[in-house]
Amino acid sequence: MTNVKKAPRTSTTIKVRSKSEYAISRSRDPYHELMLRLFQEETTAQRGQKFLAIVEERQKSGDPLRTNEWEQLLLELNVSRSAYYAMRNKLLGAGLITNKGGKYRLTGTFSRDLMDMARWWWTAVLGNNLENL
Repeated sequence: MTNVKKAPRTSTTIKVRSKSEYAISRSRDPYHELMLRLFQEETTAQRGQKFLAIVEERQKSGDPLRTNEWEQLLLELNVSRSAYYAMRNKLLGAGLITNKGGKYRLTGTFSRDLMDMARWWWTAVLGNNLENL
């Protein structure tokens, strides 16, 4: 059996909305809307957003969040150990954060992957010129 701490985190699922009225940029809280596309439940989306805010704040302060601070995070996020690691693994799998050297950091992998998919769809499938994207 796989220990939840060491569970594979190679990918995750994100909801894609096709109607322009659901565009994240049109939301009053785009960050929260993004979390709702990653997590099914409102409470998990809120915890994911709070976790990312902690990672961002600590990264900007020059004191990145360490993986061994997980027990403190359980209390701060009011979540069980398994729920914490499931949430964290989803964020890692989506490419929003990375865990290198025992420290969590925000990463651009998520953005690069979305841009790569958009470019491929626009050019290879739709046959459009990349400059028109």
